[in-house]
Amino acid sequence: MLGCKPADTPLEPNSHLKNKEGKPVDKGSYQRLVGRLIYLTHTRPDIVFAVSIVSQYMHDPHSSHLEAAYRILRYLKSSPGRGILFSQNSHLTVEAYTDADWAGCPDDRRSTSGYCTFVGGNLVTWRSKKQMVVARSSVEAEYRSVAHGICELLWLQGLLADLNFSVQSPMKLFCDTKSAISIAHNPVQHDRTKHVEIDRHFIKEKLEQGVIIMHFISSEA
Repeated sequence: MLGCKPADTPLEPNSHLKNKEGKPVDKGSYQRLVGRLIYLTHTRPDIVFAVSIVSQYMHDPHSSHLEAAYRILRYLKSSPGRGILFSQNSHLTVEAYTDADWAGCPDDRRSTSGYCTFVGGNLVTWRSKKQMVVARSSVEAEYRSVAHGICELLWLQGLLADLNFSVQSPMKLFCDTKSAISIAHNPVQHDRTKHVEIDRHFIKEKLEQGVIIMHFISSEA
């Protein structure tokens, strides 16, 4: 990989990996490579989504999956000095940004959730993970991602409290789906939201308690 051409993005644009795509490759070598990439995600949040994709094929890797993992290395080569920078601020505002695709995996049509959290304007935690069950709508996929983001905010709030830091309330959560925000504030439970009843009640409870406040943020560039 020393003489490889750097890549501009961690994943090939509009690429969708599938099971058993291409020729089988050595399982041990693939797992070691992906394991090292997972380690790098602790300081490179820009590769988290791509690494979460290639890590789904560690049990049966094929050439297309290995090529995707190599592309992440090529992307890292293009930005070796990039990482996390913490700056000192006078406030301890805690914020989260959540997002989800819908039925993004072509093998099982499960969606992928993602969130990142900031404390005092500094990025502190981030995650990208395939959802455990199939979402029946884009709003449902987004709702699950919001619930995960709130759980992370509550964990950070507890951690900071244990360190004797006071967190400004309410904590802010930004989401790019107006429908999810509307459902969260709607006191009436419609039939279309019953399949996400637990997440809906959890989010609604935290809103009513004043623990969090939800804001819309556009995902348009």
